[in-house]
Amino acid sequence: MISQWQLRAAFAARLSDMYGREVPAYTTLVDVSREVNEDVLRAQGADAERLGSISRVTAERHGAIRVGTPAELSQVARVFGALGMHPVGFYDLREAAASAIPVVSTAFRPVDGEELARNPFRVFTSMLTPADPRFFDADLRSRLEAFLAARELFPPELLALADRAVAERELPDDEAERFLQLAVAAFELSTEPIDKVWYETLERISAVAADIGGVRSTHINHLTPRVLDIDELYRRMTERGIEMIDAIQGPPQWKGPDLLLRQTSFRALAEPRAQRTEDGSVISGALRVRFGEVEARGIAVTREGRALYDHLLGLLDQRAALHPDGGPPCSSEAESLGDDRTELARTLWAEHVPGTERELAAQGLGYFTYHVVPDRPGDGSRPPTGIDDLVEQGWVRAEPIVYEDFLPRSAAGIFQSNLSGEGSRDNAQEGAAYDSEWLSGAIDREVLDPFALYERQQNESLAQVAQELRLDGTPG
Repeated sequence: MISQWQLRAAFAARLSDMYGREVPAYTTLVDVSREVNEDVLRAQGADAERLGSISRVTAERHGAIRVGTPAELSQVARVFGALGMHPVGFYDLREAAASAIPVVSTAFRPVDGEELARNPFRVFTSMLTPADPRFFDADLRSRLEAFLAARELFPPELLALADRAVAERELPDDEAERFLQLAVAAFELSTEPIDKVWYETLERISAVAADIGGVRSTHINHLTPRVLDIDELYRRMTERGIEMIDAIQGPPQWKGPDLLLRQTSFRALAEPRAQRTEDGSVISGALRVRFGEVEARGIAVTREGRALYDHLLGLLDQRAALHPDGGPPCSSEAESLGDDRTELARTLWAEHVPGTERELAAQGLGYFTYHVVPDRPGDGSRPPTGIDDLVEQGWVRAEPIVYEDFLPRSAAGIFQSNLSGEGSRDNAQEGAAYDSEWLSGAIDREVLDPFALYERQQNESLAQVAQELRLDGTPG
């Protein structure tokens, strides 16, 4: 019998092999990531594994797919449910970028700490929003919804096997093999000719909309390895002649704790795709829709930590606007901060973000698990009751919780950087309402709150500390 986590690990590995064959530059990205990770491990030793063992980091991937309807998203949830993955978080990319990106998203991933340690594979999954009049008028919406309703992304056999894996939490060897074959095939790039006129109609609205609603299948849009030094990765990829997007998305590189998530990618490559013209003939064309992303993960932050991050992004936008396009600063404050957005960000982080993990925990800005130290003070004294004092006096150590989720502005920034045009949107129209509650109903399963998951993990560790140290007053 093959357990869910084994299915997940096998699926991630096979998907990576398939994507490497389809997009050779992805294999280069994986190779360079491995080289950087090995170099960081040699230079930093155990500190390099502060946010996960090197075996986990090396195996770690996140994928990204795009679907068109709630029904398709519900089927995706069944497939990933077979792998022990749950929908976590709601991301509205429509509001996160200036370009037309008419999608809302969630991420399917394991949620249990042990499951994440075994294999942390996650898939960022976006769904098109045809009901949003800012992007689609009534006629185009009707045509788009009819097109989407007529296609089948996942064969019934795959869904039946997925449901069995969810119910029984495992599959027999032969059924597991069949499930993996069908699941990987569902995300391969189709060779079916694209309706050229229909695709271009959607592309005028949004290249993302065309990639979702202009074809009769779905595919892996990108697959992302994890790297321990994303700045060095960016430099080495550029040296190899691979064109990277202009910037690394997310928090800046700085001297303090790594927070949240940093991402970058190589630019979407022109891939040959057969196209069917109005007269029915098939011609050879090319589309730029898939790219290679890489990520560096940091510490999960609390709601207060996230509010601080969002506040700093706003400040960064304001200060960067004082001297756009690298031009001369227009105030003494801007001049003191320099004329580079990255330097602006570093300065802001140094001003406002705690410079150590201990300060981060003490100010309630980051999530940690807490563990009793084996060689804690043995002088017969009673331990203090406060967690800060326990850490300070050597009774307990704090270990940072890895951020397992995503940032909508960063995701939109990656999408936007790989688009050939900004598309079109009518901001005079009122956008259609989507939120986490709506998405939960659409896929008939709860979209989990990532903050609640991190808080539960932290609280469980605190309860274990209290029990071991008899902080509840129980005699030792």
